[in-house]
Formats: sequence, structure tokens, C-alpha cells
Amino acid sequence: MDRVLASSVTERALGRMIGASAALAAVEIARLVDGPLILLATDPRHADQLEAEARWLAGNDVEVIHFVEWETLPYDSFSPHQDIVSQRLRVLASINGMQRGILIVSSPALLQRLPPTGYVAARTLSLAAGQTLDRQAFIDSLAECGYLRVPQVDEHGEFAVRGSLLDVFPMGSEQPLRIDFFDDEVESLRTFDPETQLSGETLQDIRILPAREVPLDQDGIRRFRHAYRERFEGRPSGSRVYRDVSDGIAHGGIEYYLPLFFEETASLFDYLPGAATILAPADLDTILDQAWSEVGERFELCRHDPERPVLSPEESFFTPDEVDAARRELVTIPWSSQTAGEGKGVLNLPTRMPPAVRVEARYEDAAAALMQFLDEFDGRVLFTADSAGRRESIFELLVGRGIAARRFDDWQGYLDSEQRIGVAVSPLEDGVVLPEHGVALISEHQLFGEKPRQRNRRRRAERDPESIIRQLNDLEPGSPVVHSEYGIGRYLGLITLEAGGVEAEFLHLEYADGDKLYVPVHALDLISRYTGASPENAPLHRLGSDQWARAKKRAIARIRDVAAELLDVYARRAARPGHRFRWPEEDYRAFENGFPFELTDDQDRTIGEVLEDLASDKPMDRVVCGDVGFGKTEVALRASFVAVQGGKQVAILVPTTLLAQQHGQTFGDRFADWPVRVEVLSRFCSARQAKDIVAGMRSGGVDIVIGTHRLLQHTKDFHDVGLVIVDEEHRFGVRHKEAIKSLRAEVDVLTLTATPIPRTLNMSLGGLREMSLITTPPAERLSVKTFVSEWNDVVIREACLREIKRGGQVYFIHNRVEDIGSVEEKLRTLVPEADIRIGHGQMPERDLEQVMLDFYHRRFNVLLCTTIVESGIDVPTANTIIINRADRFGLAQLHQLRGRVGRSHHRAYAYLVAPPRAAMTADAAKRLEAIDSLEDLGSGFTLATHDLEIRGAGELLGDTQSGQIQEIGFSLYTELLGRAVDALKRGETADLDKPLNAGVEINLHVPALLPEDYVPDVHLRLILYKRIASAGSRDELRELQVELIDRFGLLPRAAKNYMRLAAIKRDAMRCGVEKIDAADSGGYLVFGDAATADPVALVNLVQNDGNIYRLSGAHRLQFRLDLGDEERRFAHVENLLATLTDNSVQTIEQAS
Repeated sequence: MDRVLASSVTERALGRMIGASAALAAVEIARLVDGPLILLATDPRHADQLEAEARWLAGNDVEVIHFVEWETLPYDSFSPHQDIVSQRLRVLASINGMQRGILIVSSPALLQRLPPTGYVAARTLSLAAGQTLDRQAFIDSLAECGYLRVPQVDEHGEFAVRGSLLDVFPMGSEQPLRIDFFDDEVESLRTFDPETQLSGETLQDIRILPAREVPLDQDGIRRFRHAYRERFEGRPSGSRVYRDVSDGIAHGGIEYYLPLFFEETASLFDYLPGAATILAPADLDTILDQAWSEVGERFELCRHDPERPVLSPEESFFTPDEVDAARRELVTIPWSSQTAGEGKGVLNLPTRMPPAVRVEARYEDAAAALMQFLDEFDGRVLFTADSAGRRESIFELLVGRGIAARRFDDWQGYLDSEQRIGVAVSPLEDGVVLPEHGVALISEHQLFGEKPRQRNRRRRAERDPESIIRQLNDLEPGSPVVHSEYGIGRYLGLITLEAGGVEAEFLHLEYADGDKLYVPVHALDLISRYTGASPENAPLHRLGSDQWARAKKRAIARIRDVAAELLDVYARRAARPGHRFRWPEEDYRAFENGFPFELTDDQDRTIGEVLEDLASDKPMDRVVCGDVGFGKTEVALRASFVAVQGGKQVAILVPTTLLAQQHGQTFGDRFADWPVRVEVLSRFCSARQAKDIVAGMRSGGVDIVIGTHRLLQHTKDFHDVGLVIVDEEHRFGVRHKEAIKSLRAEVDVLTLTATPIPRTLNMSLGGLREMSLITTPPAERLSVKTFVSEWNDVVIREACLREIKRGGQVYFIHNRVEDIGSVEEKLRTLVPEADIRIGHGQMPERDLEQVMLDFYHRRFNVLLCTTIVESGIDVPTANTIIINRADRFGLAQLHQLRGRVGRSHHRAYAYLVAPPRAAMTADAAKRLEAIDSLEDLGSGFTLATHDLEIRGAGELLGDTQSGQIQEIGFSLYTELLGRAVDALKRGETADLDKPLNAGVEINLHVPALLPEDYVPDVHLRLILYKRIASAGSRDELRELQVELIDRFGLLPRAAKNYMRLAAIKRDAMRCGVEKIDAADSGGYLVFGDAATADPVALVNLVQNDGNIYRLSGAHRLQFRLDLGDEERRFAHVENLLATLTDNSVQTIEQAS
């Protein structure tokens, strides 16, 4: 194309830039001009698309960077996401030195005022390995640059100090950085993974850009205060903005006050080198005028808030005229996708849209149109796909029709080859035909219709369901905890005490009547978080009384009955062998390729577990718990495929008609190329259709049936059902669940849920049903920003506008059909820009389905509806949800509704509108607090454990609420239940009265703790203590030790001792030792009842070294020798345990 464009650089306008040709033209022009090319997009979404396409078409020889928009409304009270600020600062820091390449900018961003051109460079800190600098001064300068000091670094703009290590996530950097100091010398610079906190590759030098576009150092604050007082009348201390900035806090939306921080501001054009060329939309003036009128509109809306006065549009932004004047100083080439008017200096590119070549799976010859195009077009054709799996589908489609196709890695590789037909993975949305060059680009979107989004893999540490409940992560002072020997108390914090002349750290617990209990940190495995009732309703036991023993006794009696019932169900299922499914591997791989995304690690593991269950001869009963949009449906699709290939029928139960329709469409699409009949049995079916479907179920003609609870009436009508899939399980009532349970003894059951309701949680954790967690979010998913507030016209208008202006859609949930019309009127008055439609369950079915489909296809932008969307269709462009009267919803419901948004890489917002706290019930207020506090992606499971606290856990098999769990706490309840079930399985009677495994009591009279100056954050220290105490093997301990050194620096003596004690404790437990005490002149070991120590070794010790060892009673081995040296004391105890254990155990490696 460069031949065509060589002249166009001097032309004044380009027309007919169709489909991918806009990005292609930009790449070619960038190669021909001196200096960078500024490619202006019409809006942020267009800019994202142009960036992806230009990067792919440019390959490695043209640099492509993107100056992103803030994604906030003018005068917003939010600041942009940290990742956006990071990307903008990276561009501002590098743009001036850009010799060549493409800079992509959304046109409205040209109106934004930026800091002066020297600002970023003046505040950039440079570091190199081996450099000497004042460490404290460096920490102070990080804070002055706007970096936030935190206990653990997770996001851009944060830093943490731990001993000699300093972690920082520099703006403009892809990865956070770990700086290791030796006094004031930078010993090493390494990247690290924010998920695992483990170090990665070593760097030689690094630049740390300022944390934001406004300076919050002393000079910046002084200038702001002075300018603010001059600009705004009245008392400045009455303004939130003024107060926050005076305290050095970055007030939300501080970017719109940028002119108050500087003498003068800059535009993006000021940052550009003089030789830059601009490729601008032909209607740029219209785009800028539209953006300017939106600024004026927002100014009128926000100007009357006395607590947050705003600058005029002319002060906060550049006017379109100013932008136009600055632009005219550079070479500008207007472009349009339309044919430009003929005239001097106008070039209409020789391009055209590809003809309709869509593969119609429903037709007899699905690819007839495509084959006709390939026959008639005498040039070369490159097909592009969104992922490797999709590329293979296109490749097989072509090869299957006798066409010699070849796979290519990139555009340049295809151009350089002689191959006529190629297939490549590329982000192109719309293809283009270049007749003069004899080349056609055809995108997957044009072949198959839908354009799915690629997910990339994001690794995350495994999450074990039980550990999520047992872990002490969210312990706050005052939280109830359970000590398995002393009962339920309140956690007050960590405290360092001196006992016997040795410093150690203890967990400080308070019991009834103010009694105190200090639990040494090495015994943390006796402590678990209390779940079972809300914290204020948790019982508080009295130390020294039999209150705890009585509570445990009552619970144990009930647990025995429950365990017996459980075992009855368990035995019935185990007695009937399930169906062993077998499937052809090639067919399965072909089906797998139909999945348009890359599996996340959790999805991959879960699918593996489900397939393993199906291949075994035990009936499957697995719960797959994954947040909304994390990919549970794919698990169901693959399980269904395997079941159908094994000759069985599949029943899929869903709670709503809409979800049945969506699943029907999804399953229909995926099974379109297979001889599989998929039917939906719902209220949308006419009586005749329903009759035909039931007849097909009886004859075996229907392979997969998707239906609401109405399907349960037809459980006997199946010819040979082998798999039942229950989606959104928490939406079914107990009666329906009982009907499903009757199937369980015979068929494989797969349950999908985002928030498993407590009873399910109970059963899974009781070891009765298997559980798989999918907690890894798809790549680029941001957690949903959640707000709880009373109804406020301005907030609701802002929320809707922010979403509509960035091209998104809004859900407005109002759960009362009676007055939904009046809410619509109110919304139309508040947000006249919005196109609003209503959807609720009392509408005629067809109308409702049409409304939902129109919303999916973006034909309107605000859906005012009841909770009909709770398990509705996925709309990736809907990223704001407003829930009216959120206090009336359950926790699972709120989580489900919130999960409807945030299904793309844009920040999503959830507004929970509730009455004043005084007007809500205590439970409702707690539910809103719980959902507000858990913004994490993948928090559905953690929310369900909160639900246990708020509702009390449901009984395992019946419909009654359980007081026992409330009395002794959920963790202990499941531990005792697990022991009872295990014992009954072995045919023994469980001795539940004996104390739980209390671990080993060890005292070597040495300081053993993680010192406060080594791990300063109490919360983090508590989690580490718990992880060390719960480590299951020496290998785990060794890994933990490596992690500690990596994250916090070399282990101090006390921490080293603590790790060695943990290893000794593991060995002592293995040979049944209950207590070890060793001091300067010797010590003793106490054996438990179930000791497994080698008796021969014990006798040899006493006989051969009688002057050192002697037995005192049946359980105690004493030793007398000089152990004054700490190292000698450790070595002696380690060797003694190794001698007494059959398999000699090596001592833990000394890491230093």
C-alpha cells in the first residue's frame, strides 16, 4: 500500500479508509514521514481498536503508543484508575524524544489540560544497581512524588518498606520493583509478581515517574492553596477539596483542578516534537464541539456545590478553537471512511468492503458464499482470527474444502510469502479488500458474526475452599475467634511478651468477664475465625468453666446423627456404581477448539476434575463455584459433550426463562456442527412444542434439554439421562432441590453457582460433595467499584452519564413492578440523554425477550428492570448497575446482580441505593457492609462464608437452621464432622470428645518470632504466622522461608529460630511427641498415647547413653547434657527426633 500512499503524505485529505485500511494507512504513512504520526480516533473505543490493529499491522518496526482517556466525566468526583494514569505518564515521559512511530489519541482528549512539559522529567527518580543514595531521603521523595505507603504493594503508585527491602510499583512500568539496599547502597533491583510477591528478573536501572499528573509536594500544595483562595470566594476551609489537598490527600477528581497547581498548563501538542504529522477524522471539529458542549453541561450540573466548587470550562479545558489553532501549526491530513469529494489534494484509497462471506452453519452448504468469493477473487486472501483455537477452526474449514491454506504469525510474514490463502491470529474487527494490490483481509467477525474477546492467562495462587474460611486474613480487633480448647473469645491483636527471659509473640484473646488468654504464635493452628453467627451475636465463653465443654458436647451429639445421615446418602450413592464415560479424544479436542477464549488456570483445573469424575465409576456430585463471568458455562458445555458422546442424555436446570434462552443459544451454537439435538423447555414453548420435546426425551432423540424447574416434572420422561447440571443453584428452593437430590443417587450431578448457599457450602466442606473453585478473573477484568448511598439525584445522573458517555450501558434495578413506571418518569427527567426501556417478569414473554435482546445488541442504553437480570444474559458493554432499595436483597442476590457488570476491561461501578441506616434492619445493614467490603474479583466464595455469619448456617440435609454451628463456630463444626464421617467410613465410632490435634508444645528457651521491624504490618504478620503453623511439610516450610527472605530480606535470628521450631514441630507430630522442653542443662520429651516413635531406637538410647538419657514413667524421656549454645540445642533436638523416627528426617536447610 505504500506505493499508493507515497503521494498521500503530501495530499491534504484521504477518503474511503474502510475497515482495517485506516490502521493500515496509518502504519504506511508512519513509515514514510519524518517524525511521529498522531492518529486521532473518534472516541475511546475507536482508539482501543485502532491501537490493537496498528500494533499487529506494524509488527516490530513501527512503535505504537496510546495516550488513553481518563474514563471519567468532566468535573467528576472520581480520579482515573491508577493503571490509566500510569499509561498516560509513560507516554508524556517518552513522547518528546519519539523520532518515529504512531501515537493514538481519542480526539476529545485534546481538550484536556496537561502539566507543563518539564513536569514529568523534573519529578522522575532514576535508580541504578550499585548507586549510593540516602535511603530515607529516597523514601521521602517517593511520598512527595505522590506514591502511597502501604503494607504490601499491589497496584501502580504504591510502595512498601520492610527492613533493607523497598517495594515500589513505578508509574509507567509493567511490573513492580524490589529494591534491596545495603546501608545506603542499592545492592540489587528486581521485578516481582504482585500476585505471589515473589521476585523475578534482575534489572540494572529504572526510572520512577511521578504518581499523578498533579504535584502534591509542599510547593504544589502551597501553590494550590494560594490559587484556590484567589479563585474562589468564601471560606476555603469549608471546601472538601481544599481541606484534602492541604492535608496532602489526592481528592477524587483532583485532575480537574490541575490549573491551580501550575503557573501555566500545556496541551498535548506542546509535548509533540515539531516534525509530527496528524491524521485526523474529517469531522474533528464536530467531535470537539460535541465534547465541549458536554463539558459545559457538566459544569452547569456541578457548579452549585459549595463544598466542591469547580473551575469554569475555559479554565479546566482548552476550547475547540485553541485546539484548532495549535493543530494548524502541524501538518494535518483529514481522513474519512466515506468517499471524499473530488478535488486537488484529495485521494480516495482504492479499497472496498469484503462481500458477504458469512458461514451459515444452519444451511446445507454452510460456506457457499465464501467459496464463491475465493473462486471469483483473483488475488491473495488472509483470514484473521481472534485466538489460536479460532484460527484452527478457519484453517480446518478451508483445508476441509480442498483449499491450500497456511498459518502465519504476522502480517509482514504473509506479505513476504507467495502463499495465496493464509490464516493468522489478529485483532482486526473489519476486513478490507485492496483490489489494486490483489489482497483481501477477511476477519473472523465477517466469517462467523460474533466477535469474542481474547482472555489471557493470569496466574494466581491456589485457593483451597477450607483455607479461605480458616485463614485469618480479615481479622480485626474485636473479631470473634475459636480456640479449640478454650472456646470463643475476641481477638485483640498481637502482643510481644517476655516469658522466662525469652521474647515471644502471642495472640491476645479476651474472654467473658475480661479474662485474657495469650496464645503463642506457633500454636496458631488451634485458632480459627468464628463463622456461624454475626460477630455481635457470637457467644463469649468463660475461661475455667465447663461452658465450652457443654457446648461442644451438645454439638458432638448432633454431629453424630448428621454424620450417620450423611453416610446413608453417601453409601447409597457409593453402592450404585455410576456410569464410566468414555469419549474419542480427537472429537473432544475439536469441540474444545470452539471455545473462543484461552482457559484460565482455574477453569483448566476444574474441567480436568469434572472429566476425571465422569470417567470414574462413582456418581459425580461436584459444585463448581466461580464468580459471575469467570467461565462456569464452558465447564458445563464440555461435561455435556462428554455425556452425549457416551450415549447419555443431559438435563440442564436453570432458574429463569431468560437464562434458559441464553443457554439454549450458547449450547445450540457450540453443538451446531455436531449431530446433537439441543432443546429448551420453558414458558416460551407452545404446548405443541413442549409435547414434541418431551416425546424426543422419551425416545432418546433429544440429547440435551435446558429448562427451568418445570423440567423437574419430566424427570421420569428421560430415555436415559446420565448428567444433570444445575446452574445458579442458590436460586432454587428446598423443594426443587429435594427433587434434584432424588436423581443424585443414580446420575452424575454438576452444580454451578457463584455464591454457594450455606447448606451447599456445608456439604462440600463436610467432604460429601466435591468442590472446584474458579477464582481467576479473565485478563484485564477490573473489580467492580461499589458505593452504598441514599437516593441522590446528582449521583444517579452522574452514574448514568459516565457510562453512556463512554459508550456503555446501565442496569437500573427496581424490584417492584407496581411503581416501576413512576421510576421511569423520574429517570427520564434526571437523564434526558438516556434511552430507557423497561423489563420485568409480568410482561408478555415475547416482549421481555425482545427487550433483553435489544439491550444486548446496544439498541438502547438504560435497562430499568426487576431482578429478572440476576441470572440473565451477559452484556459486556453494561458496566454500571444501580440497585434501588438494595437493603431488600439477600447477599447472594446482591453479589449476582453486581456480577452482571464488569465483564470487560473497563472499570465497572455498582451503586447500592438504600434508605438511611436507621431505617434499615441490622441484617440488611450488615449485608450491605459485607458486599461493600468485598470488591475483589473472585469474592463470591468469601461472600458465601459471610452469609454463614449473617444467616447462620443451614443444616446439611434438612431445612432447619442449626444452632450447633452458632455455638461452636463453623470451622470446628466441619472439623468434627469430618472426623466423624471418616471414622464411620472406617467402621469405627468417632471419639469426638478427645481434644483436637492440639499440636506440639515446644519450648527451647530461645527468642522465636517474626520481629516487628522485619514484618511491620500486624495483619501480614498474623497471616504469615498462620501459614507457617499450617504448613503441611518440610518442603512447604522451606518454600515459605525462601519467600520470606525474598519479600522481607535476610531472616533475623528470632525469625530463623521460629522457622526451625516449626520444622521440629512437624517432625515431633510425626512420631507422636506432645511436648518438648530443652534449656541450658538438658530437657525432656513427652510422648502422646498414639506415639509412633521407634521403640528399638528408644531402648538403644537409654541403654547405650544412660548417663544422658533416662525414661521417667511411660511417656517421658529426659536428657541431661550441656546445651548452653543455641545452635547445639537445636541440633540435639533435631537429631533426637530423627533417631526416634523410622525415616530419618533431614534438618531444615539454613537459609541466610
